[in-house]
Amino acid sequence: MLRAGIVGLPNVGKSTLFNALVANAKAEAANFPFCTIEPNVGVVAVPDDRLNVLAKISSSAQVIPARVEFVDIAGLVKGASQGEGLGNQFLSHIREVDAIVQVVRCFENDDIIHVAGSVDPVRDIEIINLELGLADLSQIERRIERTRKLARTSKEAQVEIAILEKIAAALNEGKSVRQVALNADELEIIKPLGLLTSKPIIYGANVSEDDLATGNAFVEKVREVAAQENAQVVIVSAQVESELVELPAEDRADFLASLGVEEGGLKSLINATYALLGLRTYFTTGPKETRAWTIHTGMSAPQAAGVIHSDFERGFIRAETVAYNDLVTCGSMGAAKEKGLVRSEGKEYTVQEGDVMLFRFNV
Repeated sequence: MLRAGIVGLPNVGKSTLFNALVANAKAEAANFPFCTIEPNVGVVAVPDDRLNVLAKISSSAQVIPARVEFVDIAGLVKGASQGEGLGNQFLSHIREVDAIVQVVRCFENDDIIHVAGSVDPVRDIEIINLELGLADLSQIERRIERTRKLARTSKEAQVEIAILEKIAAALNEGKSVRQVALNADELEIIKPLGLLTSKPIIYGANVSEDDLATGNAFVEKVREVAAQENAQVVIVSAQVESELVELPAEDRADFLASLGVEEGGLKSLINATYALLGLRTYFTTGPKETRAWTIHTGMSAPQAAGVIHSDFERGFIRAETVAYNDLVTCGSMGAAKEKGLVRSEGKEYTVQEGDVMLFRFNV
């Protein structure tokens, strides 16, 4: 299961947001820095209305959504790359995730202390990104020193040195690895380094309930920063989400409507994170269960089958496939077959978003 790390300065609402994400998580949320020291981990269902539609068509006894793992990582502070605020420990936790959700405080509240004494989302983002960049630069410089010795006799090492030096130059200019033009081969070479600023990022603009529907001037500042690296911004309100968790399901829509929104920011955040990680969904459905399966974009039918079980990939024969919209329009798998909408796909087929599949394989 792929992991997304929730990061940010202390007291920006990370743990409150995490608690709302996983609903039953026990991350402590308090009004002082370093409340979270060890990372809290929660598995979150990816909201997908298509599941219930398919379950109704198949009269499924069970519905199983796709899932993403979120990690609540303790607040970073200025100097974290040099060990401030237990920074090295926290940075190692970030290194272990696949994507970053950077929570940025976009609300005023005199009762909640800001570690820097004032609310300034651009400054906060720069502090986090600078510390991540400095940590990457330190790692790159050490790697260059070790690789330079090998480069005297190894062409592979010479290629790696060139890539590392290109990245180091960008980091020294205050850029992230995400902003460095690297081809697929170059990305593969640096992948084992787990560079922090190479990880895809979403900015979660944490606002008060009054600004959830429209955003505010702080949010616009976050969008300006995010646009520089084509990152996405999702407006969330940790305050609202924590209140929603306490409400009965039937009362949540009314509460959100009173705030001028149809849904909270968590659904958007979860779906955006899922897409950010380059993930897609296909479905299996029947009387026993309707289930969403997670695959990477571009996976072939055998690879998608292997997500269910390795035997499915090894013994793959074919996949009976129908597009979600076609199945729903027809109302049943039988009707879809009669209209010729259920296809028999072979090993070369690339699975599409929303495919409903049944695999045929040899044991």
